[in-house]
Amino acid sequence: MRTQVGIVGAGPAGLTLALLLQRAGIEAVVLEARDREYVQRRVRAGLLEQNTVDLLHEIGVAERLDREGLRHTGVFLRRRGHTHHVDMSDLTGRHITIYGQQEVVKDLIGAWLDRGGSLRFEVSGVALDGLDSARPRITYRHDGAHHELRCDVVAGCDGFHGVCRPSIPAGALTEHEYLYPFAWLGILAQAAPSTDELIYGWHEHGFALYSMRSPSVSRLYLQVAADEDVAAWTDERIWAELQVRLASEGWRVGEGPIVEKGINAMRSYVCEPMRYGRLFLAGDAAHVVPATGAKGLNLAVNDVRLLAAGLADWYGGGSTAALDRYSETALRRVWRAQDFSNYMTQLLHDVGGGPFVRRLQLARLDYLERSEAAARSLAENYVGLPATADF
Repeated sequence: MRTQVGIVGAGPAGLTLALLLQRAGIEAVVLEARDREYVQRRVRAGLLEQNTVDLLHEIGVAERLDREGLRHTGVFLRRRGHTHHVDMSDLTGRHITIYGQQEVVKDLIGAWLDRGGSLRFEVSGVALDGLDSARPRITYRHDGAHHELRCDVVAGCDGFHGVCRPSIPAGALTEHEYLYPFAWLGILAQAAPSTDELIYGWHEHGFALYSMRSPSVSRLYLQVAADEDVAAWTDERIWAELQVRLASEGWRVGEGPIVEKGINAMRSYVCEPMRYGRLFLAGDAAHVVPATGAKGLNLAVNDVRLLAAGLADWYGGGSTAALDRYSETALRRVWRAQDFSNYMTQLLHDVGGGPFVRRLQLARLDYLERSEAAARSLAENYVGLPATADF
């Protein structure tokens, strides 16, 4: 089988790239290890920057997003019962949208298949070869048969645990990693949110986050030990701790049946460069951020926006300039997001250090409330710097 761009991974990065390439008249084949139902149901991020929403409109997959997405103008910061609203739209002129990653993926898959795109689910034994040549190839098994996909370029969009990045020879990448000494316990509950925007809660017991996926589904998180056993957290214990950490006079967290719970490690990771020969990495295959800053999906979409533009220049006019700058350009935004995500994590979590560090955190939260300049800096990073920003 022959195509121009072989894309490994049918998540937001791979599917958005496929649709961008199709719009530019470039052929692509998408390979995915999981089945369609799993890909469309796995719960991941749910906060879209305005850049991401704008791009989804550009490729014509935002009809349901416009209808069901929840437009937010800011977030609440809460500590010791006191709540401050950071009005990000007022500070930046931009906004965020709550719309689950699994819903984005459903829309992308539907559009790609409806437009005649090639997508193979449940592939196994994926291997990359000839990445430093002009004709790389991807081999895999599908429906019990062995297949070979020859292409001009391979896009590695298969996540942190995928096969693309490990296919790069040892020594070709520089890897940076930081593991936080705590984790998040995340739940999905059939409970109407009792807040109209996200609440980031500082508490002596640890961080808590009140988010949502729809007017009837809440998504909440608690900071827990890195080696925490999810079985130790009954539904009753989870709700009780959320009520404590997010407490505010005259207000309660809306409770309901918990339909999903899990422990999520907190990690920062970057590999550079994001390219080896004809292999280009995008999204979690190249970088992972702690979820505090809500940057993972948005960084992935930005990566493929840059990659698609570079490929269009190459196929359209023979110029490799944008492709040659891909890694450098993408990494500028990646490291900005890493810094912001680390800042939010250090600001709101129990990071150790005792009463002195906790008082520093409270002083910083107080400063965010009193200083418009500090609030604007948080806001512009949170909603996402413009796609054209050069920083």
